[in-house]
Amino acid sequence: MIAYVTVGADDILAAERFYSAFLPALGYRLEHYHGDLSYIPPGTPPTSPDFYVKAPFNGAPASAGNGSMVAFQADNQQQVRDLHAAALLAGGADAGAPGFREAYSDNFFVAYLRDPQGNKLALFTTTS
Repeated sequence: MIAYVTVGADDILAAERFYSAFLPALGYRLEHYHGDLSYIPPGTPPTSPDFYVKAPFNGAPASAGNGSMVAFQADNQQQVRDLHAAALLAGGADAGAPGFREAYSDNFFVAYLRDPQGNKLALFTTTS
């Protein structure tokens, strides 16, 4: 079981603006912890993993991993569209507009984003 996922950020305020534009709509609550961000999923453990945004422990600049991505499940296609738009307005970059992808199943609706640090994220649903 995955307990948590962490992405690095050099600008915690920009990261908070970006992630707070869509994670609360998915039920995550934000907790500040020692200057870092902890987004806690809804429900009682064990549920989806916590999502942390932190300055790198070693003090070096944060960098996005090539091939690394975190996916968040939305309730429906409209929510994917809405949250993708909100994340773009909050400083994210489009990495793939909402829609179906030929390479995936017929009911996999997904949008891709990059956060202000360059980390790749997906918002997806398998329902209408």
